[in-house]
Amino acid sequence: MFVTISTTHSPATDLGFLLHKHPGKAQAFPVAGGNAHVFYPVAEQDECTAALLLDVDPVGLVRGKHNDSFALGQYVNDRPYAAGSLLAVALGSVFRTALNGRCDARPELAATPIPLRIRVPAVPCRGGAGLATRLFEPLGWQVEATPIPLDPQVPGWGDSRYVDLQLSGDLRVSDALRHLYVLIPVLDDAKHYWVHGDEVDKLLRAGDGWLAEHPERELISHRYLAHRKSYVRSALAQLAESGDAEGELDNALAEPVVAEAPDSDVPLAVQRHRSVLAALKACGARRVLDLGCGSGALLSELLKDPAFTEIVGVDVSTRALELAERRFERLPQRQRERLVLRQSALTYVDPELAGYDAAVLVEVIEHVDPTRLSALENAVFAAARPRAVVVTTPNAEYNVRFESLPAGQFRHPDHRFEWTRDQFQEWTGAVAERYGYTAEHLPVGPVDPQVGAPTQLAVLTRAEVAR
Repeated sequence: MFVTISTTHSPATDLGFLLHKHPGKAQAFPVAGGNAHVFYPVAEQDECTAALLLDVDPVGLVRGKHNDSFALGQYVNDRPYAAGSLLAVALGSVFRTALNGRCDARPELAATPIPLRIRVPAVPCRGGAGLATRLFEPLGWQVEATPIPLDPQVPGWGDSRYVDLQLSGDLRVSDALRHLYVLIPVLDDAKHYWVHGDEVDKLLRAGDGWLAEHPERELISHRYLAHRKSYVRSALAQLAESGDAEGELDNALAEPVVAEAPDSDVPLAVQRHRSVLAALKACGARRVLDLGCGSGALLSELLKDPAFTEIVGVDVSTRALELAERRFERLPQRQRERLVLRQSALTYVDPELAGYDAAVLVEVIEHVDPTRLSALENAVFAAARPRAVVVTTPNAEYNVRFESLPAGQFRHPDHRFEWTRDQFQEWTGAVAERYGYTAEHLPVGPVDPQVGAPTQLAVLTRAEVAR
């Protein structure tokens, strides 16, 4: 599958500056599902064309157990050949700086609409060619969506559900990439990965400045969020309230390089939450801190269990806390009264967090710069000092089992490090010794005899409580 972006802006080769890819080089980038190749079939002063070719590994897709919408999806599918969410993820990864609208070499050009032509030769269009027009035309594009026949040699068979999509117009490159990032999966009405709550934030960020006013925003929200009603309600409510999403398009747009463990039918995030809840129940916790709660995925699970009488979600991001607030605004009053959301940085002491039964740090520490870990340790284990602390983090040894993950690359672009089992146990052991805790380690996810489980979990219990 591939997409081409052309311009006749003068000099046309400035497109290389905007995309941050040199017209004189052919480059390759590992992405989820395969490799993305960027090259320039035409690079002249009066016309320039950049091409993104996604070479998908179909065997890797099967082994990765991505969701399919039909029973034979592992054996018969179009994802290696037709544009869909795999291509959108590749666009977000390879052209992330361009998506942000940044161009240090030509900042005035990045903010200027230029003549663009975009072609996606084969894109699934569930709704016919007219749907492509309804989605792209309100954004300033001239749309030509030509249905592709099932077999050109047999006219009687009619057209397939694929179209040859061609767009032309004067737009900023960043806007053009955002439109493609969101609307290609919308046309397909399918995604190759499990849709979680953070997809709402991705949609709002990529739709900043255009989605709130789009006449098809409801259809776009439903399809982009895989028809998950709670996510769609959240997205539409925020679009209605604010007009658009705030904040820069940053690493939140990036799809994790890997999200699920091989040979597991239960999403790893679900297994992780189940393990954390079991650990909290085992230590008898009733008043719980969720440190780094994000938009509230774990908080939702905690609220379902009445054994947890007081739950505090803590995050440094006001944006994340706003999303969490909207997630829970429809809860029954008695259930909502058990929850408090609080903005606080985990590397600074917050006296209001002291005295709780337990704290959880779920996939948090790997997002902290190593030089700031000591500050986090002091804030959590010395100042807040809960009776128990549950910590989860990726097991770096398991990364070799993810065939789509290049050697040496982390599972998510925002990870500052990923530890082996020995490194994690060394850290938890040192923390336990310094602050008077004991540490117990448990696997999360399928355990591989050579490299362990995909996620590692530690329960640190205050020594006097353990006795």
